[in-house]
Amino acid sequence: MPLKIELGDTVELKKQHPCGGREFEVLRTGMDFRLRCKTCGHQIWLPRPELEKRVKRVVPGGGHEGNDR
Repeated sequence: MPLKIELGDTVELKKQHPCGGREFEVLRTGMDFRLRCKTCGHQIWLPRPELEKRVKRVVPGGGHEGNDR
């Protein structure tokens, strides 16, 4: 079963980016994910199977839930 990762979430990866950051913001979801490093701003593309292997934890964000008026 695929991980529930949504637009605006922050994912912490097992290995760190060359800049030293581990946290990435999700900019695009689907078969491929576009992530932006929260430390240096560099963007990377990862296919879903590779991302699911690398994810350590998912921090919900984006404010999609609880948006009733």
